[in-house]
Amino acid sequence: MILNSLSLYYHNKLILAPMVRVGTLPMRLLALDYGADIVYCEELIDLKMIQCKRVVNEVLSTVDFVAPDDRVVFRTCEREQNRVVFQMGTSDAERALAVARLVENDVAGIDVNMGCPKQYSTKVNWFLYTPHKHRITLVKGTHRPVTCKIRILPSLEDTLSLVKRIERTGIAAIAVHGRKREERPQHPVSCEVIKAIADTLSIPVIANGGSHDHIQQYSDIEDFRQATAASSVMVARAAMWNPSIFLKEGLRPLEEVMQKYIRYAVQYDNHYTNTKYCLCQMLREQLESPQGRLLHAAQSSREICEAFGLGAFYEETTQELDAQQARLSAKTSEETGEPAEDTSGVIKMAVKFDRRAYPAQITPKMCLLEWCRREKLAQPVYETVSSWLWPALQPVTALPWDKSKKLAEQAAAIVCLRSQGLPEGRLGEESPSLHKRKREAPDQDPGGPRAQELAQPGDLCKKPFVALGSGEESPLEGW
Repeated sequence: MILNSLSLYYHNKLILAPMVRVGTLPMRLLALDYGADIVYCEELIDLKMIQCKRVVNEVLSTVDFVAPDDRVVFRTCEREQNRVVFQMGTSDAERALAVARLVENDVAGIDVNMGCPKQYSTKVNWFLYTPHKHRITLVKGTHRPVTCKIRILPSLEDTLSLVKRIERTGIAAIAVHGRKREERPQHPVSCEVIKAIADTLSIPVIANGGSHDHIQQYSDIEDFRQATAASSVMVARAAMWNPSIFLKEGLRPLEEVMQKYIRYAVQYDNHYTNTKYCLCQMLREQLESPQGRLLHAAQSSREICEAFGLGAFYEETTQELDAQQARLSAKTSEETGEPAEDTSGVIKMAVKFDRRAYPAQITPKMCLLEWCRREKLAQPVYETVSSWLWPALQPVTALPWDKSKKLAEQAAAIVCLRSQGLPEGRLGEESPSLHKRKREAPDQDPGGPRAQELAQPGDLCKKPFVALGSGEESPLEGW
Protein backbone atom coordinates (compact mmCIF):
# COMPACT_ATOMS: atom_id res chain seq x y z
CA MET A 1 0.00 0.00 0.00
CA ILE A 2 1.27 3.48 -0.88
CA LEU A 3 1.38 5.82 2.08
CA ASN A 4 -0.38 9.14 1.62
CA SER A 5 2.08 12.02 1.69
CA LEU A 6 0.59 15.43 2.47
CA SER A 7 2.97 17.56 0.44
CA LEU A 8 0.30 20.18 -0.29
CA TYR A 9 -1.22 22.19 2.56
CA TYR A 10 -4.55 23.98 2.45
CA HIS A 11 -4.23 26.58 5.22
CA ASN A 12 -4.39 30.29 4.29
CA LYS A 13 -4.35 29.66 0.55
CA LEU A 14 -5.75 31.54 -2.42
CA ILE A 15 -7.08 28.93 -4.84
CA LEU A 16 -8.22 28.98 -8.44
CA ALA A 17 -11.41 26.91 -8.55
CA PRO A 18 -11.97 24.08 -11.04
CA MET A 19 -14.00 25.45 -13.94
CA VAL A 20 -15.04 23.53 -17.04
CA ARG A 21 -13.42 24.95 -20.21
CA VAL A 22 -11.61 27.58 -18.13
CA GLY A 23 -9.14 25.69 -15.93
CA THR A 24 -6.75 24.70 -18.70
CA LEU A 25 -3.00 25.29 -18.51
CA PRO A 26 -2.88 28.94 -19.72
CA MET A 27 -5.42 30.08 -17.12
CA ARG A 28 -3.74 28.12 -14.35
CA LEU A 29 -0.34 29.66 -15.12
CA LEU A 30 -1.86 33.12 -15.32
CA ALA A 31 -3.51 32.69 -11.92
CA LEU A 32 -0.17 31.61 -10.44
CA ASP A 33 1.47 34.69 -11.95
CA TYR A 34 -1.06 36.91 -10.20
CA GLY A 35 -0.72 35.33 -6.79
CA ALA A 36 -2.81 32.16 -6.57
CA ASP A 37 -1.24 29.58 -4.27
CA ILE A 38 -3.03 26.51 -5.66
CA VAL A 39 -4.74 25.97 -9.01
CA TYR A 40 -7.30 23.29 -9.90
CA CYS A 41 -7.72 21.91 -13.39
CA GLU A 42 -11.19 21.59 -14.88
CA GLU A 43 -13.10 18.46 -13.92
CA LEU A 44 -12.02 15.50 -16.06
CA ILE A 45 -14.07 12.32 -16.12
CA ASP A 46 -12.31 9.11 -15.05
CA LEU A 47 -13.64 7.10 -18.00
CA LYS A 48 -11.91 9.48 -20.37
CA MET A 49 -8.68 9.79 -18.41
CA ILE A 50 -8.23 6.07 -17.88
CA GLN A 51 -7.83 5.66 -21.65
CA CYS A 52 -5.07 8.26 -21.83
CA LYS A 53 -1.36 7.72 -22.28
CA ARG A 54 1.21 9.89 -20.54
CA VAL A 55 3.42 11.60 -23.12
CA VAL A 56 6.36 13.92 -22.52
CA ASN A 57 6.06 16.75 -25.03
CA GLU A 58 9.62 17.91 -25.61
CA VAL A 59 8.58 20.67 -27.98
CA LEU A 60 6.37 22.42 -25.43
CA SER A 61 8.19 21.16 -22.30
CA THR A 62 4.92 19.74 -20.99
CA VAL A 63 3.51 16.43 -19.88
CA ASP A 64 0.43 15.52 -21.91
CA PHE A 65 -2.22 12.91 -21.21
CA VAL A 66 -3.35 11.91 -24.67
CA ALA A 67 -6.54 10.06 -25.59
CA PRO A 68 -6.60 7.28 -28.23
CA ASP A 69 -7.83 9.81 -30.81
CA ASP A 70 -4.66 11.89 -30.16
CA ARG A 71 -6.60 14.60 -28.32
CA VAL A 72 -4.76 16.10 -25.34
CA VAL A 73 -7.12 15.67 -22.40
CA PHE A 74 -4.85 17.14 -19.72
CA ARG A 75 -1.66 19.14 -20.12
CA THR A 76 0.64 20.31 -17.35
CA CYS A 77 4.17 21.61 -16.94
CA GLU A 78 6.94 21.78 -14.37
CA ARG A 79 6.05 25.35 -13.39
CA GLU A 80 2.79 24.25 -11.76
CA GLN A 81 3.74 20.73 -10.70
CA ASN A 82 3.82 21.50 -6.97
CA ARG A 83 0.65 23.60 -7.04
CA VAL A 84 -1.83 22.03 -9.45
CA VAL A 85 -4.66 19.83 -8.20
CA PHE A 86 -6.17 17.31 -10.59
CA GLN A 87 -9.96 17.18 -10.24
CA MET A 88 -11.86 14.16 -11.51
CA GLY A 89 -15.46 13.10 -11.79
CA THR A 90 -15.92 9.44 -10.89
CA SER A 91 -18.43 6.84 -9.74
CA ASP A 92 -16.01 4.00 -9.12
CA ALA A 93 -13.29 3.81 -6.47
CA GLU A 94 -11.00 1.49 -8.42
CA ARG A 95 -11.27 3.58 -11.56
CA ALA A 96 -10.58 6.72 -9.56
CA LEU A 97 -7.48 5.12 -8.06
CA ALA A 98 -6.23 4.11 -11.51
CA VAL A 99 -6.54 7.69 -12.72
CA ALA A 100 -4.90 9.06 -9.58
CA ARG A 101 -1.93 6.76 -10.08
CA LEU A 102 -1.71 7.80 -13.73
CA VAL A 103 -1.30 11.50 -12.90
CA GLU A 104 0.11 11.54 -9.37
CA ASN A 105 3.73 12.10 -10.38
CA ASP A 106 2.79 15.24 -12.31
CA VAL A 107 0.39 16.96 -9.91
CA ALA A 108 0.38 18.14 -6.29
CA GLY A 109 -3.02 16.79 -5.28
CA ILE A 110 -6.10 14.83 -6.33
CA ASP A 111 -9.67 16.12 -5.94
CA VAL A 112 -12.99 14.35 -6.44
CA ASN A 113 -15.84 16.56 -7.58
CA MET A 114 -19.06 16.06 -5.65
CA GLY A 115 -20.51 19.51 -6.13
CA CYS A 116 -20.97 20.35 -9.81
CA PRO A 117 -24.69 20.77 -10.60
CA LYS A 118 -24.23 19.74 -14.22
CA GLN A 119 -26.06 16.53 -15.08
CA TYR A 120 -23.01 14.61 -16.22
CA SER A 121 -21.28 15.32 -12.91
CA THR A 122 -24.19 14.45 -10.63
CA LYS A 123 -24.49 11.10 -12.40
CA VAL A 124 -20.88 10.09 -11.84
CA ASN A 125 -20.07 11.50 -8.42
CA TRP A 126 -22.22 9.35 -6.17
CA PHE A 127 -19.47 7.03 -4.92
CA LEU A 128 -18.36 9.26 -2.06
CA TYR A 129 -21.86 9.02 -0.60
CA THR A 130 -21.54 5.22 -0.46
CA PRO A 131 -19.88 2.94 2.10
CA HIS A 132 -16.70 4.05 3.82
CA LYS A 133 -14.49 1.33 2.29
CA HIS A 134 -15.06 2.67 -1.24
CA ARG A 135 -14.20 6.22 -0.29
CA ILE A 136 -11.05 5.21 1.54
CA THR A 137 -9.67 3.30 -1.47
CA LEU A 138 -8.52 6.44 -3.22
CA VAL A 139 -7.14 8.14 -0.10
CA LYS A 140 -4.98 5.18 0.87
CA GLY A 141 -3.97 4.22 -2.64
CA THR A 142 -2.15 7.35 -3.76
CA HIS A 143 0.77 9.26 -2.30
CA ARG A 144 -0.81 12.64 -3.12
CA PRO A 145 -3.25 14.38 -0.77
CA VAL A 146 -6.87 13.73 -1.72
CA THR A 147 -9.58 16.35 -1.32
CA CYS A 148 -13.17 16.69 -2.43
CA LYS A 149 -15.48 19.54 -3.38
CA ILE A 150 -19.13 19.50 -2.35
CA ARG A 151 -22.28 21.59 -2.35
CA ILE A 152 -24.40 21.91 0.74
CA LEU A 153 -27.43 19.67 1.24
CA PRO A 154 -31.01 20.89 1.85
CA SER A 155 -30.61 20.73 5.63
CA LEU A 156 -27.72 21.73 7.86
CA GLU A 157 -28.03 18.47 9.76
CA ASP A 158 -27.59 16.38 6.60
CA THR A 159 -24.72 18.57 5.46
CA LEU A 160 -22.81 18.17 8.72
CA SER A 161 -23.44 14.43 8.73
CA LEU A 162 -22.01 14.16 5.22
CA VAL A 163 -18.84 16.17 5.88
CA LYS A 164 -18.13 14.17 9.05
CA ARG A 165 -18.36 10.93 7.05
CA ILE A 166 -16.06 12.36 4.40
CA GLU A 167 -13.54 13.56 6.99
CA ARG A 168 -13.28 10.04 8.40
CA THR A 169 -11.94 8.77 5.07
CA GLY A 170 -8.69 10.64 5.71
CA ILE A 171 -8.97 13.38 3.09
CA ALA A 172 -6.65 16.37 3.42
CA ALA A 173 -9.26 19.13 2.99
CA ILE A 174 -12.78 19.76 1.81
CA ALA A 175 -13.96 22.57 -0.47
CA VAL A 176 -17.52 23.73 0.14
CA HIS A 177 -19.58 25.64 -2.40
CA GLY A 178 -22.13 27.37 -0.23
CA ARG A 179 -25.11 26.68 -2.44
CA LYS A 180 -27.42 23.73 -2.91
CA ARG A 181 -27.11 21.58 -6.01
CA GLU A 182 -30.07 23.22 -7.76
CA GLU A 183 -29.00 26.79 -6.94
CA ARG A 184 -27.14 29.06 -9.34
CA PRO A 185 -24.82 32.07 -8.93
CA GLN A 186 -27.72 34.51 -8.59
CA HIS A 187 -28.78 32.74 -5.41
CA PRO A 188 -27.06 34.00 -2.24
CA VAL A 189 -24.16 31.94 -0.94
CA SER A 190 -24.73 30.44 2.53
CA CYS A 191 -21.75 31.71 4.50
CA GLU A 192 -23.30 30.52 7.74
CA VAL A 193 -23.42 26.90 6.54
CA ILE A 194 -19.77 26.99 5.45
CA LYS A 195 -18.94 28.45 8.87
CA ALA A 196 -20.83 25.63 10.63
CA ILE A 197 -18.82 23.09 8.62
CA ALA A 198 -15.54 24.83 9.45
CA ASP A 199 -16.45 24.85 13.15
CA THR A 200 -17.31 21.12 13.02
CA LEU A 201 -14.33 19.67 11.16
CA SER A 202 -10.68 19.47 12.11
CA ILE A 203 -9.41 19.40 8.50
CA PRO A 204 -9.07 22.59 6.42
CA VAL A 205 -12.31 23.87 4.90
CA ILE A 206 -12.05 25.81 1.64
CA ALA A 207 -14.84 28.34 1.08
CA ASN A 208 -16.21 28.67 -2.44
CA GLY A 209 -19.11 30.51 -4.07
CA GLY A 210 -18.41 34.11 -3.14
CA SER A 211 -17.72 35.64 -6.55
CA HIS A 212 -21.24 36.88 -7.26
CA ASP A 213 -22.01 38.61 -3.96
CA HIS A 214 -18.75 39.03 -2.10
CA ILE A 215 -15.54 39.04 -4.15
CA GLN A 216 -14.98 42.04 -6.39
CA GLN A 217 -11.36 42.79 -5.47
CA TYR A 218 -8.43 41.24 -3.61
CA SER A 219 -9.41 42.51 -0.14
CA ASP A 220 -12.84 40.89 -0.51
CA ILE A 221 -11.23 37.44 -0.54
CA GLU A 222 -10.08 37.82 3.06
CA ASP A 223 -13.47 39.25 4.06
CA PHE A 224 -15.15 36.17 2.60
CA ARG A 225 -12.74 33.88 4.42
CA GLN A 226 -13.52 35.54 7.74
CA ALA A 227 -17.27 35.46 7.11
CA THR A 228 -17.08 31.69 6.58
CA ALA A 229 -14.34 30.95 9.16
CA ALA A 230 -12.68 28.88 6.42
CA SER A 231 -9.00 27.97 6.20
CA SER A 232 -8.73 29.06 2.57
CA VAL A 233 -10.78 30.59 -0.23
CA MET A 234 -11.42 29.14 -3.68
CA VAL A 235 -12.32 31.71 -6.35
CA ALA A 236 -14.16 30.79 -9.56
CA ARG A 237 -16.06 33.40 -11.58
CA ALA A 238 -14.21 36.44 -10.25
CA ALA A 239 -10.96 34.78 -11.39
CA MET A 240 -12.48 33.79 -14.72
CA TRP A 241 -13.47 37.42 -15.34
CA ASN A 242 -10.05 38.75 -14.34
CA PRO A 243 -7.37 36.37 -12.98
CA SER A 244 -5.51 39.31 -11.43
CA ILE A 245 -8.12 39.16 -8.63
CA PHE A 246 -5.37 37.24 -6.75
CA LEU A 247 -2.98 40.20 -6.98
CA LYS A 248 -2.51 41.98 -3.68
CA GLU A 249 -1.75 45.27 -5.46
CA GLY A 250 -5.15 45.23 -7.15
CA LEU A 251 -6.73 44.31 -10.48
CA ARG A 252 -4.69 44.82 -13.62
CA PRO A 253 -6.23 46.34 -16.78
CA LEU A 254 -8.21 43.72 -18.69
CA GLU A 255 -6.35 44.34 -21.95
CA GLU A 256 -3.06 43.54 -20.23
CA VAL A 257 -4.47 40.39 -18.63
CA MET A 258 -5.95 39.11 -21.91
CA GLN A 259 -2.71 39.65 -23.81
CA LYS A 260 -0.79 37.75 -21.16
CA TYR A 261 -3.34 34.93 -21.34
CA ILE A 262 -3.05 34.77 -25.15
CA ARG A 263 0.73 34.50 -24.92
CA TYR A 264 0.44 31.47 -22.65
CA ALA A 265 -2.21 29.99 -24.93
CA VAL A 266 0.11 30.22 -27.94
CA GLN A 267 3.21 29.06 -26.10
CA TYR A 268 1.41 26.00 -24.75
CA ASP A 269 -0.58 25.05 -27.83
CA ASN A 270 -4.03 25.72 -26.37
CA HIS A 271 -6.81 24.97 -28.81
CA TYR A 272 -8.10 28.20 -30.28
CA THR A 273 -11.74 27.45 -29.41
CA ASN A 274 -10.82 27.16 -25.73
CA THR A 275 -8.72 30.33 -25.90
CA LYS A 276 -11.61 32.14 -27.54
CA TYR A 277 -14.09 30.93 -24.92
CA CYS A 278 -11.94 32.13 -22.01
CA LEU A 279 -11.36 35.53 -23.62
CA CYS A 280 -15.10 35.92 -24.17
CA GLN A 281 -15.65 35.31 -20.43
CA MET A 282 -13.19 38.09 -19.67
CA LEU A 283 -14.69 40.57 -22.14
CA ARG A 284 -18.26 39.99 -20.92
CA GLU A 285 -20.19 43.22 -21.63
CA GLN A 286 -17.47 44.34 -24.06
CA LEU A 287 -18.22 41.54 -26.53
CA GLU A 288 -20.02 44.04 -28.80
CA SER A 289 -16.99 46.32 -28.90
CA PRO A 290 -14.83 46.39 -32.08
CA GLN A 291 -12.30 44.10 -30.39
CA GLY A 292 -15.07 41.82 -29.17
CA ARG A 293 -16.39 41.49 -32.71
CA LEU A 294 -12.92 40.63 -34.00
CA LEU A 295 -12.63 37.97 -31.33
CA HIS A 296 -16.05 36.57 -32.15
CA ALA A 297 -15.10 36.31 -35.84
CA ALA A 298 -11.70 34.67 -35.19
CA GLN A 299 -11.42 31.10 -36.49
CA SER A 300 -7.81 30.36 -35.51
CA SER A 301 -5.21 31.30 -32.96
CA ARG A 302 -3.52 33.43 -35.59
CA GLU A 303 -6.67 35.50 -35.98
CA ILE A 304 -7.12 35.80 -32.21
CA CYS A 305 -3.57 37.09 -31.91
CA GLU A 306 -4.11 39.56 -34.72
CA ALA A 307 -7.27 40.85 -33.02
CA PHE A 308 -5.20 41.71 -29.94
CA GLY A 309 -2.14 43.08 -31.74
CA LEU A 310 -0.07 39.94 -31.19
CA GLY A 311 0.32 38.79 -34.78
CA ALA A 312 4.11 39.18 -34.71
CA PHE A 313 4.31 37.24 -31.44
CA TYR A 314 2.30 34.40 -33.00
CA GLU A 315 4.62 34.19 -36.01
CA GLU A 316 7.76 34.34 -33.88
CA THR A 317 6.54 31.68 -31.45
CA THR A 318 5.43 29.39 -34.26
CA GLN A 319 8.82 29.65 -35.90
CA GLU A 320 10.60 28.90 -32.62
CA LEU A 321 8.53 25.80 -32.02
CA ASP A 322 9.02 24.71 -35.63
CA ALA A 323 12.76 24.98 -35.12
CA GLN A 324 12.57 23.06 -31.85
CA GLN A 325 10.64 20.25 -33.50
CA ALA A 326 13.14 20.13 -36.35
CA ARG A 327 16.03 19.86 -33.87
CA LEU A 328 14.31 17.06 -31.99
CA SER A 329 13.55 15.21 -35.22
CA ALA A 330 17.18 15.50 -36.33
CA LYS A 331 18.34 14.26 -32.93
CA THR A 332 15.98 11.29 -33.15
CA SER A 333 17.35 10.41 -36.57
CA GLU A 334 20.91 10.50 -35.23
CA GLU A 335 20.07 8.32 -32.23
CA THR A 336 18.27 5.72 -34.32
CA GLY A 337 20.93 5.70 -37.00
CA GLU A 338 18.40 6.58 -39.69
CA PRO A 339 19.40 9.18 -42.27
CA ALA A 340 17.76 12.55 -41.74
CA GLU A 341 15.22 13.49 -44.36
CA ASP A 342 16.50 15.96 -46.93
CA THR A 343 14.12 18.89 -46.69
CA SER A 344 16.04 21.34 -48.87
CA GLY A 345 13.57 23.37 -50.88
CA VAL A 346 10.64 22.08 -48.87
CA ILE A 347 7.90 24.42 -47.75
CA LYS A 348 7.31 23.79 -44.04
CA MET A 349 4.23 24.72 -42.05
CA ALA A 350 3.15 23.67 -38.56
CA VAL A 351 -0.44 22.60 -39.12
CA LYS A 352 -3.02 20.20 -37.77
CA PHE A 353 -6.40 19.22 -39.10
CA ASP A 354 -9.29 20.02 -36.75
CA ARG A 355 -12.55 18.45 -37.90
CA ARG A 356 -14.53 21.03 -35.91
CA ALA A 357 -13.18 23.89 -38.03
CA TYR A 358 -14.77 22.52 -41.22
CA PRO A 359 -18.33 21.93 -42.40
CA ALA A 360 -19.66 18.40 -42.03
CA GLN A 361 -18.97 17.32 -45.62
CA ILE A 362 -15.90 19.43 -46.44
CA THR A 363 -12.22 18.60 -45.90
CA PRO A 364 -8.93 20.10 -47.17
CA LYS A 365 -8.32 16.98 -49.26
CA MET A 366 -11.64 17.52 -51.02
CA CYS A 367 -10.76 21.16 -51.67
CA LEU A 368 -7.38 20.22 -53.09
CA LEU A 369 -8.89 17.54 -55.32
CA GLU A 370 -11.57 19.93 -56.58
CA TRP A 371 -8.98 22.57 -57.41
CA CYS A 372 -6.82 20.05 -59.29
CA ARG A 373 -9.86 19.00 -61.33
CA ARG A 374 -10.72 22.60 -62.20
CA GLU A 375 -7.12 23.30 -63.21
CA LYS A 376 -6.98 20.00 -65.14
CA LEU A 377 -4.06 18.78 -63.05
CA ALA A 378 -3.35 15.21 -62.04
CA GLN A 379 -5.08 14.17 -58.82
CA PRO A 380 -3.08 14.38 -55.56
CA VAL A 381 -1.34 11.24 -54.39
CA TYR A 382 -0.90 10.21 -50.75
CA GLU A 383 1.63 7.48 -50.14
CA THR A 384 2.81 6.17 -46.77
CA VAL A 385 6.43 5.15 -46.38
CA SER A 386 7.47 4.11 -42.85
CA SER A 387 6.45 7.00 -40.59
CA TRP A 388 6.75 9.58 -43.33
CA LEU A 389 3.91 10.68 -45.54
CA TRP A 390 4.28 12.02 -49.04
CA PRO A 391 0.85 13.44 -49.94
CA ALA A 392 -0.19 15.59 -52.91
CA LEU A 393 1.30 16.01 -56.31
CA GLN A 394 4.75 16.80 -54.96
CA PRO A 395 6.24 15.26 -51.80
CA VAL A 396 4.34 16.60 -48.79
CA THR A 397 5.57 15.11 -45.53
CA ALA A 398 4.28 14.92 -42.00
CA LEU A 399 6.89 14.52 -39.28
CA PRO A 400 7.10 11.19 -37.41
CA TRP A 401 4.98 12.18 -34.42
CA ASP A 402 1.86 11.91 -36.58
CA LYS A 403 -0.06 8.85 -35.43
CA SER A 404 -2.97 8.97 -37.88
CA LYS A 405 -2.39 8.57 -41.60
CA LYS A 406 -5.78 10.10 -42.45
CA LEU A 407 -5.21 13.18 -40.32
CA ALA A 408 -1.65 13.60 -41.62
CA GLU A 409 -2.96 13.57 -45.18
CA GLN A 410 -5.47 16.29 -44.32
CA ALA A 411 -2.66 18.34 -42.74
CA ALA A 412 -0.54 17.90 -45.87
CA ALA A 413 -3.45 19.07 -48.02
CA ILE A 414 -3.74 22.19 -45.84
CA VAL A 415 -0.05 22.98 -46.45
CA CYS A 416 -0.50 22.59 -50.18
CA LEU A 417 -3.61 24.80 -50.29
CA ARG A 418 -2.15 27.53 -48.10
CA SER A 419 1.09 27.67 -50.04
CA GLN A 420 -0.97 28.28 -53.18
CA GLY A 421 -3.19 30.85 -51.49
CA LEU A 422 -6.25 28.65 -51.93
CA PRO A 423 -9.25 28.24 -49.63
CA GLU A 424 -9.13 25.06 -47.56
CA GLY A 425 -12.86 24.76 -46.86
CA ARG A 426 -12.91 26.07 -43.28
CA LEU A 427 -16.11 27.37 -41.78
CA GLY A 428 -16.73 30.85 -43.12
CA GLU A 429 -14.86 30.29 -46.40
CA GLU A 430 -16.79 30.26 -49.64
CA SER A 431 -16.62 26.92 -51.45
CA PRO A 432 -19.98 26.68 -53.27
CA SER A 433 -18.90 23.93 -55.63
CA LEU A 434 -17.83 21.72 -52.76
CA HIS A 435 -21.03 22.16 -50.79
CA LYS A 436 -22.95 20.71 -53.70
CA ARG A 437 -20.79 17.61 -53.90
CA LYS A 438 -21.79 14.56 -51.90
CA ARG A 439 -19.13 13.12 -49.68
CA GLU A 440 -17.59 9.97 -51.08
CA ALA A 441 -17.75 6.69 -49.22
CA PRO A 442 -14.75 5.96 -46.95
CA ASP A 443 -13.35 3.43 -49.40
CA GLN A 444 -13.59 6.02 -52.17
CA ASP A 445 -11.80 8.91 -50.45
CA PRO A 446 -11.24 11.57 -53.12
CA GLY A 447 -7.83 12.27 -51.61
CA GLY A 448 -6.90 8.64 -51.06
CA PRO A 449 -4.51 6.58 -53.14
CA ARG A 450 -7.21 4.26 -54.56
CA ALA A 451 -8.88 7.11 -56.41
CA GLN A 452 -5.75 8.80 -57.68
CA GLU A 453 -3.10 8.57 -60.32
CA LEU A 454 0.53 9.32 -59.65
CA ALA A 455 1.34 12.90 -60.62
CA GLN A 456 4.38 14.03 -62.50
CA PRO A 457 6.87 16.32 -60.74
CA GLY A 458 6.00 19.97 -61.24
CA ASP A 459 2.31 19.40 -61.98
CA LEU A 460 1.16 21.39 -58.96
CA CYS A 461 3.97 23.66 -57.94
CA LYS A 462 7.72 23.91 -57.84
CA LYS A 463 8.31 23.02 -54.18
CA PRO A 464 7.30 20.10 -51.99
CA PHE A 465 5.53 20.70 -48.71
CA VAL A 466 5.95 19.57 -45.14
CA ALA A 467 3.01 19.38 -42.76
CA LEU A 468 4.37 19.48 -39.22
CA GLY A 469 1.83 17.37 -37.43
CA SER A 470 -1.74 16.23 -37.77
CA GLY A 471 -4.76 15.81 -35.58
CA GLU A 472 -6.75 18.58 -33.97
CA GLU A 473 -5.82 22.13 -34.78
CA SER A 474 -3.89 24.07 -32.21
CA PRO A 475 -3.10 27.73 -31.68
CA LEU A 476 0.23 27.06 -33.32
CA GLU A 477 -1.49 25.07 -35.99
CA GLY A 478 0.96 22.36 -34.99
CA TRP A 479 1.67 19.93 -32.17
